Amino acid sequence: AGDAYRAPRLHIGGEWREGRGATRNPVINPATGAVLGELRHATTADLDEALAAADSGFRTWRAVPAGERQRLISRGVEAMRMRREEIAQLLTMEQGKPIVQARAEVDVAAAMVQWYAEQARRVYGRIVPGASAGTDYEVRKEPVGPCLLLSPWNMPVILAARKIGGSLSAGCSAILKPPEETPASVARMVECFVDAGLPPGVLNLVFGVPSEVSQHLIASDVIRKVSFTGSVGVGQHLALLAAPGLKRVTL
Repeated sequence: AGDAYRAPRLHIGGEWREGRGATRNPVINPATGAVLGELRHATTADLDEALAAADSGFRTWRAVPAGERQRLISRGVEAMRMRREEIAQLLTMEQGKPIVQARAEVDVAAAMVQWYAEQARRVYGRIVPGASAGTDYEVRKEPVGPCLLLSPWNMPVILAARKIGGSLSAGCSAILKPPEETPASVARMVECFVDAGLPPGVLNLVFGVPSEVSQHLIASDVIRKVSFTGSVGVGQHLALLAAPGLKRVTL
């Protein structure tokens, strides 16, 4: 199985490339203890390039009409379904769950993103009656901006998919940092959306030492929203990091 496994690269600004960091970690098959591969981490410079890419990607993506966003995201879902077995095999290798559960996880993740894609066309505003005759107020919903998406290892495909679907459908760009223990299955899913034709910088993928990546990215003015699934303690820490910039946090 190790022969079929390759630790993924970073995806920044539309390009797949090796992390240039001094740190790296082994990816281990928990069923056998075998080392599947070695994951190379991002440098601070890599992270800064991801921030710049997400910033420019947001300007592009927010201007794409909702119907076109829906079409592109749905095309990514089609690719997920076509590559279901491949993603599931990677998921089982690096996460350890039985292949039947891994396939089910890919199915649920695809259905979840499809639901979000369909909501892309339904982000409606409203008209509010004004206080004086002949006036009213138009309320618009705007994408909040580039998002940082942090997901855990236990359901890595589903929990990353939920964040990808929500951010992309709303018109936001994103930097996704999935777990370093289970990187390839999530990277293969990201590849589905990249191959579907997402503009460069809309969905970026980084790996590294989690605390260092979070601290550096949340400190940037580019990031406007943080989404995290994980432990209470880490969530509290991330909320503290987001507080100085008054950044929206979903935990």
